[in-house]
Amino acid sequence: MTDAIRFTLDGREVEAAPGETIWEAATRLGVEIPHLCHLPRPGYRPDGNCRACLVEIEGERVLAASCIRAPAPGMAVRTASRRARHARRMVFELLLADQPDAAARDATGGFARWAARLGVTRSRFAPEPERPAPDLSHPAMAVQLDACIACGLCARACREVQHNDVIGLARRGIGVTVAFDLLDPMGASSCVACGECVQACPTGALLPKSVLNETWRRGAPAEREVASVCPYCGVGCQVGFRVRENRIVEVVGRDGPANRNRLCVKGRFGFDYVAHPDRLTRPLVRIEGAAKDPADCLDPARARTKFREASWEEAMERAAAGLARIRDTHGPGALAGFGSAKGSNEEAYLFQKLVRTGFGTNNVDHCTRLCHAASVAALLEGIGSGAVTAPFTAAADADLILVIGARPTENHPVAATFLKDAARRGATLVVADPRGNGLDRFAAEVLRFAAGSDVALLNALLHVVVTEGLYDRQFVAARVDGFEALRAHLAAYGPEAMERVCGVPAAQLRRVARLYARARAALILWGMGISQSVHGTDNARALIALALLCGQVGRPGTGLHPLRGQNNVQGASDAGLIPMMFPDYRRTGDSTARAFLEELWGARLDPDPGLTVVEILDAALRGEIRGMYIMGENPAMSDPDAAHARAGLARLEHLVVQDLFLTETAALADVVLPASAWPEKDGTVTNTNRQVQMGRKAVEPPGEARQDLAIIVEMARRLGLGWSYAHPREVFAEMARAMPSLAHITWERLEREGSVTYPCPAPDAPGEEIVFRDRFPTPDGRARLVPAGLSDPGEMPDAEFPFILSTGRELEHWHTGAMTRRAAVLDALEPAPTASLAPAELRRLGLAPGARLRVATRRGAVECTARADPAVPEGMVFMAFAYREAAANLLTDPRLDPLAKIPGFKFCAARVEPA
Repeated sequence: MTDAIRFTLDGREVEAAPGETIWEAATRLGVEIPHLCHLPRPGYRPDGNCRACLVEIEGERVLAASCIRAPAPGMAVRTASRRARHARRMVFELLLADQPDAAARDATGGFARWAARLGVTRSRFAPEPERPAPDLSHPAMAVQLDACIACGLCARACREVQHNDVIGLARRGIGVTVAFDLLDPMGASSCVACGECVQACPTGALLPKSVLNETWRRGAPAEREVASVCPYCGVGCQVGFRVRENRIVEVVGRDGPANRNRLCVKGRFGFDYVAHPDRLTRPLVRIEGAAKDPADCLDPARARTKFREASWEEAMERAAAGLARIRDTHGPGALAGFGSAKGSNEEAYLFQKLVRTGFGTNNVDHCTRLCHAASVAALLEGIGSGAVTAPFTAAADADLILVIGARPTENHPVAATFLKDAARRGATLVVADPRGNGLDRFAAEVLRFAAGSDVALLNALLHVVVTEGLYDRQFVAARVDGFEALRAHLAAYGPEAMERVCGVPAAQLRRVARLYARARAALILWGMGISQSVHGTDNARALIALALLCGQVGRPGTGLHPLRGQNNVQGASDAGLIPMMFPDYRRTGDSTARAFLEELWGARLDPDPGLTVVEILDAALRGEIRGMYIMGENPAMSDPDAAHARAGLARLEHLVVQDLFLTETAALADVVLPASAWPEKDGTVTNTNRQVQMGRKAVEPPGEARQDLAIIVEMARRLGLGWSYAHPREVFAEMARAMPSLAHITWERLEREGSVTYPCPAPDAPGEEIVFRDRFPTPDGRARLVPAGLSDPGEMPDAEFPFILSTGRELEHWHTGAMTRRAAVLDALEPAPTASLAPAELRRLGLAPGARLRVATRRGAVECTARADPAVPEGMVFMAFAYREAAANLLTDPRLDPLAKIPGFKFCAARVEPA
């Protein structure tokens, strides 16, 4: 051990690494020392205030807290001396005096476990006469401060790990207490329910209500813990599903590369949807003569009356026969499939293979078309790869981080903690967003630009970089094409001219451009505020140009990172679940790639690109697409101008839907197949960081619901394909042959390691987090600068529709709400749809927060509750699209980005008025 510190531990000479504490060295060497206030996890500093870890150091008068004491050369430490053991027992006995029944409160907590191991079962000391009453005001967590030992772990968890600054310690001396905000009840505080505090608490003073209820009911919280991955956003947090009697009773964070034990409210408390009474447990077939009515999307009870239960044999025969009839009668182009980014890589790969070989068409797509299609198109065009060039954890090495068109605190909360870490460390955080952003308080610069003016803003930054000579001449000359054309294009985009367009002062534009260009290492992260635009590809082109001009790619702390939306949207795209690309982004017109896959798959493949999500539903409405197979997607809620999408779905001759619930889309199906939820299956997923991770089955599907993979395989067999896949590992092995990106990543390695980043240079080597260090994956190894011109963001406000409507997600709910609105905690936190407006706009409209209002566009109108939000600029209204009863996508504009074919969900003209 280089520069090791040699000291004596319990009579033997040992070595400690520089910076290591006595506790860390002892633990590494297999010597256990009790601990309560110290949590040996990333992000937690030791405090030394509980004194449970006392050790005796030869020659010193007092005992030392081993979690904060560093060893010194020649030091002699005794961890199990009579004096140290007596002191520890005394600490636990004093604490136990004020504890309720610790074993019943939290059987797995650190305090109960250590007290039992030390043999401290009762206390000689009298408890405090007054004990705090429980606070059960929060839907997810119970606060029972009668068990609190004032160790401070919850405050450190909240302030220093998640950076939410809700929890502190109030009062002094014997009256010290955990406080939420200004001594508010937890349910009335600004808590975002990440649950970091309950995972840190060693006594059960803070506890998930699910655990508390399970303990009271059954005497133990869980029988086993299954390592898996979170089923929500693209961060890819590793989780432990704690299970009892085939029920998930708790979810805990694990030390995965993307989360370091951290979770958000959805990942920790959004798990009970798997056991919701609405789960489909038997196949459904449409009753003869029951008409498909788009109005059924709004009324699940009415929709359910149009179906009857069927056996799997009948349902699969009807499903496959209908698809085969259309294929054989009208040709492959009359069929289409929507796969899912909520399933596994193996399911995505087999689904697209089924459509291409069983249907005979490239009409296959999934939700990437509605989230980051523009980002992928621009990245493929500019640098030859559609994946991120660096993980969001590269923020640890960055001097400057630019976040634009993204709201990580709401949509990628765990990724946001790494950005907050970097800002607290001293990195310059720049946040650009038309709305106020949860990262603003950590930012050195906040660019509040006018909605839809992204290109003007970014071209102004590029103008400064070029005209002031701030670009990296050596990098541009060696690795980038198109500089002179871009220089000429940018001449008209000076900050003073663009200030009038984007609303950001020219001086600030110049300042930010200089900060970015002069940074040693700068990282750009963007979200759907950039991509969900009719000029989304141009937005991404400008960001790519900024990074390339300044040489901010291919080094630690640099890179381009579009934050992916769903848990496997990266993996599903990699696997070819898109209409113009085979697996690994090889174009359908690439004869070499097509010949390779034709040999591997034993089938002829169509060289023509297929239709995208929105194009498919347009074609369905025209009668050109007659049959569809939809797995785990809900276009009746997620597509723009949803009434148009629903009409297209209703017109289909044959629609097969494979899902967990009778979703708005399933309400229009002919056959509905009950599928498996993520905690009910084995499989891999690939997160936004290019980390391929292993998910493991924790519980059995309910009733007769089947594994998605098995359903796809059975469908393929009935369509004439001789598939025999029996386990996801067999599919993964084929994927590795079809996809060079998975080289040196095997199922066995993933089972062993849990996560491997691609690309991976060797079977025993870690994956490459930072890519394109020396060349880009283009034919000549060079990147390409593509100028981005100004254009209107689509439908502009006018006298009839004076507001801008922007839509998106909110912290508590996910996508179309099929899962989260059936998760009790999440639905309790956000139970109903709202429209957020600036307080001044509400006053002008004569509306109070909580009043009913009506939002209308040229496509329709919905009613919901008004919410005052100072972060929303005047002239804008924001709505989440997770609510069936006020479906925001009934209002959105279906116009598309011309290259990426992605709709502009973030901008359309609207009217707001009292309901």
